[in-house]
Amino acid sequence: MEVILLERVAKLGQMGEVVKVRDGYARNFLLKRGKALRATADNRAKFDGMKAELEANNLKAKGEATKVAEKIDGRNVVVLRQASETGQLFGSVSVRDIITSFEADGVTISRSQVLLDAPIKIIGKHEIAIAVHPEVEVNVSVTVARSADEAERINRGEDISTRQEDQDAAAEALAAAGEFFDPEAQHDDAAPAPATEK
Repeated sequence: MEVILLERVAKLGQMGEVVKVRDGYARNFLLKRGKALRATADNRAKFDGMKAELEANNLKAKGEATKVAEKIDGRNVVVLRQASETGQLFGSVSVRDIITSFEADGVTISRSQVLLDAPIKIIGKHEIAIAVHPEVEVNVSVTVARSADEAERINRGEDISTRQEDQDAAAEALAAAGEFFDPEAQHDDAAPAPATEK
């Protein structure tokens, strides 16, 4: 199906372009959400009549979105979750959790603005894109941790993937191995006597 875009749609086209898309995508997403019109002769004339108004509304919305983008660009939010010793979450962090974290900081964003391909399932710092407007996109970071103290350590850049006891045990094992395989030590070079044939 051919449609006329009423706003910029990522990976599809700019406002006013006539693009060919699958019927289901057009009916269920573009037409339903008011992002496009069917590319008929009547709709082309209708678009030409409302083009100036659409462009003015788009510029106004883009200006407001730029202000919001400046407010949240580079921001870091913390999401606390239970996780295993290896850092694997019991559950996951979804778009809803990210929105809730931003609301706690006083910023309101919608589900469609958070560009998260798959839920976050591991502890750490994750970069996420937020599209506050079809033409304005910013990156924010989401720190997923078991506690506020751990989140602070992650944000400082510490590696929390192993426990401190494990790191101490590894250091001791390395020191013991160094003593055992000391190249300066004297080795007994006596070779076993060769077996005789009968």
